[in-house]
Amino acid sequence: MVQIPIISGIYASSAPDLRTSYPVNLVPVPKESGISSGYLRPGDGLISFGTGPGIDRGAINWNGVCYRVMGSSLVSVAADGTATTLADVGDDGGPVTFDYSFDRLGIGSAGDLFYWDGLTLSQVTDPDLGTVVDMIWIDGYFMTTDGEFLVVTDLNDPTAINPLKYGSSEADPDPVKALLKLRNEAVALNRHTIEYFDNIGGSLFPFQRIEGAQIEKGCIGTRACCVYMEAVAFLGGGFNEEPSIYLGANAQAVPIATHEINLVLRTYTEAQLAAAELEARNDGAHQFLYVHLPDRTLVYDGAASQVVGEPVWFTLTSSLDGFEQYRARHFVWCYDKWIFGDTQTAATGTISKTVSSHWGVQVRWEFGTVIVYNEGRGVIFNDLELIGLTGSAAFGDTPVLSTSYSLDGEVWSEDRVITAGVTGERAKRLMWFMQGFMRNWRIQRFRGTSDVHMGFIRLEARLEPMAF
Repeated sequence: MVQIPIISGIYASSAPDLRTSYPVNLVPVPKESGISSGYLRPGDGLISFGTGPGIDRGAINWNGVCYRVMGSSLVSVAADGTATTLADVGDDGGPVTFDYSFDRLGIGSAGDLFYWDGLTLSQVTDPDLGTVVDMIWIDGYFMTTDGEFLVVTDLNDPTAINPLKYGSSEADPDPVKALLKLRNEAVALNRHTIEYFDNIGGSLFPFQRIEGAQIEKGCIGTRACCVYMEAVAFLGGGFNEEPSIYLGANAQAVPIATHEINLVLRTYTEAQLAAAELEARNDGAHQFLYVHLPDRTLVYDGAASQVVGEPVWFTLTSSLDGFEQYRARHFVWCYDKWIFGDTQTAATGTISKTVSSHWGVQVRWEFGTVIVYNEGRGVIFNDLELIGLTGSAAFGDTPVLSTSYSLDGEVWSEDRVITAGVTGERAKRLMWFMQGFMRNWRIQRFRGTSDVHMGFIRLEARLEPMAF
């Protein structure tokens, strides 16, 4: 028997080019099991938690309570999923920014800055504030940007703005796209550069640029960045560069996007990428970076990448065929669970490990293999066996999965379907017999839906040389 790797696969394009096929709705897990050095587990299920007054636009955990903006409404979401409308913060259709001080929650919504003190909502109406593109709280100040200046509120009055205390990010005449806070330093992410600022006090703008910390690449959009693994993760690039995905730290931008990820990004326009959202979430030993794109979400696992020594990526999509938008955004850890919003309805949801469907609807999964090659000599595939963790199908279901193969990486054979075993059938063997032959090389592909709720550990093939 020959073992064929399944953590990521290969296919070909008409370019011609060899492309990487990352698992879809399956999570690569590097783990020595005695059977293999890694396996694929089902993607997390998205189950309903509650309903709010509108589409989710952002969230935060403040003082042990989950706050979200849904539509134009600021709401608190209780531990039982009940959403209580607190106030109106306007709605421009885009995401909102949250951050908090010792006594108030700041909300940047529809170009305005609001404060919630736990009882009432107030708005900063000082005309010197300008349009709020992004916002953070740092060292007693709420800092905002209108895309040109860095604006801080008064230290003693967070509703007042002194125009003499405006700052700027001037290493390059590119617009400020976003603000982050890392190690108590303000980070201004411009379109082609990133600058770090430290609080030095003084009577004017209290923050000073840290000269040696500048990064010569920038962020493409306001939500296309986040703090991830003690660094700044961002989608963007330098002047006259195509966008990619980087981790910025120690005055360097380290690329984490592979050639395949860059090819996927190249299929979107600048405007589409500017609307992308990045967010981080830890899941046990996993460190996920979500790159939310219009029709899918690309996920990087920094912890797994460190273990295997190369970037580990997979794809999430809420579709049964092809790619569609992944319908979970704005993850917040609260009440001992991950709570998120739906991108298409006014629902909130939580993560489930017992199902892998999305909002009660089946979604697809798919993974492929590397090229099987026998130095140009023909091989007969007598049978294939996929070693999996069976027996976890939804009660009453008899799910199926299929495999197909390609001899050129582009044209695929007809799918061969087998049953995946019913609930409790944990000794089920997943085998395909009489799987044809190859004269040069071959790629295998496996597909199914989330009713096949199982992990995949290893693929074995019983091969026989062809006699010529």
